[in-house]
Amino acid sequence: MTIAQRIQNDIDTNRVMLFMKGIPEAPMCGFSKTVVDILKHLDIDFGSANVLEDMELREGIKEFSDWPTIPQLYVDGNFVGGCDIAVEMYQSGELQPLLHGKDA
Repeated sequence: MTIAQRIQNDIDTNRVMLFMKGIPEAPMCGFSKTVVDILKHLDIDFGSANVLEDMELREGIKEFSDWPTIPQLYVDGNFVGGCDIAVEMYQSGELQPLLHGKDA
């Protein structure tokens, strides 16, 4: 299985998927922690992958999404964005219906 196939499998298997530094219980960067905190605050079940444990994943996810930074949030198979975008969408109210599977 290629790294792109592994990433796609994670995205397909988890309605909400976060590629992050660390794990949800112990994020290893402030940006990852911010996105985890939003998801936990909204009581969202999500899958996660720790890019620090796997250099192939760390580089592969950037190529997969054509996005240079971690964390990366996917919902319903679609790339939402990184920390700044997730925070902006949360503050504007756009993220909640997306995460809860409701049309805005």
